[in-house]
Amino acid sequence: MRAFEAAARHSSFSDAAAELNLTPAAVSQQIRLLEQHLGIQLFRRLPRGVELTDMGQAYALPIRKSFSEIQEATEGLFTVRRKRKLRVRASISYATLILAPRLKAFHDLHPEIEIQLSTAVWSDRMDNESIDLDIRYGTGHWDERDIWQLGHEFATVVCHPDHARAFGEPPRIHDLLGAGVVPVLGSEVEWGRLSDHFGLELPAPPVWITADSSLIALQTISAGFGAALIHESFSQSFLDRGLLVSPFEYRLPIREAYFLVAREGLRERKEVEAFRNWMVGPDPVEPDMEQAPVG
Repeated sequence: MRAFEAAARHSSFSDAAAELNLTPAAVSQQIRLLEQHLGIQLFRRLPRGVELTDMGQAYALPIRKSFSEIQEATEGLFTVRRKRKLRVRASISYATLILAPRLKAFHDLHPEIEIQLSTAVWSDRMDNESIDLDIRYGTGHWDERDIWQLGHEFATVVCHPDHARAFGEPPRIHDLLGAGVVPVLGSEVEWGRLSDHFGLELPAPPVWITADSSLIALQTISAGFGAALIHESFSQSFLDRGLLVSPFEYRLPIREAYFLVAREGLRERKEVEAFRNWMVGPDPVEPDMEQAPVG
């Protein structure tokens, strides 16, 4: 069954063999014996790799859960002092501006869980086994089954206080943006959406520099020049410290949002459940993808 679980997870006898330190022939033989014992075909053999049959798919989920429960029981009974490790990935902006400042609160609640935090600029899938939870930006339409939305996002125009004052009290948005903006890579269209949503008839603003993350955009304009259209959750700490100001009342609803995504088969792990409850509450409502905010 261990050979079956590994092969089901990898969709490959060879990759399962590498994980289990066996030969592919040995894994194939063990699965063939299991199929003979059960009297049913679990895999379809393809020219490249294998894929689960419908019955194999149905069998794989409880088997994976059972192995997870065995591991948890063993660790809980015989490695009491060992911390549970939870591997979380997020964008550099979310990790730095939202998650990292809050992790002490999670540690105070769950000192038995060790968070291993990694970052990525762009990601829409878990492409390796080193991630348990992904905090991902998008519409929520991904292959994973366990996805929870982390609120809705609005964006505002922010800039350095001196930069805003240079255009009058109060400044005109046409003048401020006409001096140059710092768009975040992949969200350049939001300037046009801001203009259309509020009927501003803004011309395309000149780009001073393009940043590949909101964090870099915020740090750039904090030096004193340029404006950026940034999610409120990201810019709030800069506003609270007086490093930036938001000189206009325009709040642009963002179509996309941040979601917490769990690797398949890990939903019931205690550390995953604890982190999920801390992020979204004990009884999260599954996101209605048709009701995401639009502008």
